[in-house]
Amino acid sequence: MTNKESLENVYLSIRKGLIRAVSRLVPPKEIEDIVQETYVRICAVKQTEQIRHPRSFLYRTARNLALDHLKRAETRVGVSMEDDSVNLDWATDDVDQVYSQVSAKQEFEQFCEAVRHLPLQCRRAFVLKKVYGYSQKEIAQNLNISENTVEKHIATGMSRCRKYMKQASATVNRNPGSFKSQEIK
Repeated sequence: MTNKESLENVYLSIRKGLIRAVSRLVPPKEIEDIVQETYVRICAVKQTEQIRHPRSFLYRTARNLALDHLKRAETRVGVSMEDDSVNLDWATDDVDQVYSQVSAKQEFEQFCEAVRHLPLQCRRAFVLKKVYGYSQKEIAQNLNISENTVEKHIATGMSRCRKYMKQASATVNRNPGSFKSQEIK
């Protein structure tokens, strides 16, 4: 058994513990996403032989992701409170708002394209989870696969979509308006 397989096995054995640990830090609706992101992160680790204590590594990764989530949430709250103040630069705000809307639409289109490039079963599990909010158990029953397979499909979907979006962003930054769809592996 390789170190990566060992790390994944440890993850599977302590998953419920990770859920409990993360549940102390973030709202209930965010718990599963953070635990899922923990799995994505361990799948991305290149040098697993340097991890001497896999359980500690997984708990620390989950905790750090939960704390990062909280920091982002606090930033969003702070920004929304600042938005409530009176702003006399209304002309600039209109331009910024239009730019933001166009940018968000382009990003959403790229994300949809990324999802379309996922393998069929992976795409189904990913969409059921991220778009419709089904639990992993519901997805497993719906697709007649195990919950572990659902988890791996979602992790794969997140990883591939992230990679696709990075490539799309890099391509658009180099040559605006020239992003061509491509398969992401």
